[in-house]
Amino acid sequence: MSEEFTVKDKRHFTPDGESRPMEEDTKDAGQTAGTPPRSEAAEDRSKAAYGETKETFPLPEVNFATFVFSLSTSALMNLGELPDPQTREVHKNLPLAKQTIDILGMLQEKTKGNLDGDEENLLSNLLYELRLKYVAAKKG
Repeated sequence: MSEEFTVKDKRHFTPDGESRPMEEDTKDAGQTAGTPPRSEAAEDRSKAAYGETKETFPLPEVNFATFVFSLSTSALMNLGELPDPQTREVHKNLPLAKQTIDILGMLQEKTKGNLDGDEENLLSNLLYELRLKYVAAKKG
């Protein structure tokens, strides 16, 4: 019983460390070799995430408060308190919510003494509320 197979080297570099020319895969035109095909909905979400749609919304200034609010919003979505903005569906993922809350707690520890009063209050209050919501979600 003899089976034949072909091995195709898809590494980006030769053994000498020089860049290897990329091969085009004719059956998957427009895709990188080795990546699965993406649905149109996934493409649209990806483009929307990077502002590549016809509709563009102004982004808030990136500062400590917006960063903390972003993480807390993620935790609230995973606690089932907010719907997913793309699918509009509510899902619970308590382990992911706990991880995000723990990240905020780590951020609080690592920034102790380096935040102004408003930033400290924001982080403390958000953590308090998120921890209460997590305990409530865990119970039932």
